[in-house]
Amino acid sequence: MTALSSPVAIVNATGLHARPAANLVNVAKQYQSDVKLVYKGTEANAKSVVGVMGLDVSKGDQIQVKASGSDEDAAMKAVVACIASGCGEK
Repeated sequence: MTALSSPVAIVNATGLHARPAANLVNVAKQYQSDVKLVYKGTEANAKSVVGVMGLDVSKGDQIQVKASGSDEDAAMKAVVACIASGCGEK
């Protein structure tokens, strides 16, 4: 099975700090697929708050969302939508 991949820009004023990272992880954990975030060549597990925060992304940064598994399409769309909407923050 080939992994799906989609770019998305960070819209949060402070990047993906603890609260939006936790919201993003909660979305990713709803799916069986392996979901990764890629930024500047570094790959992080989207189901790990520490991994997501470790990417150290800021507002305007472009990251790649990758998903592979039985529900990869739904997982990727949900994670991309979460990031694009600010991960639950205004």
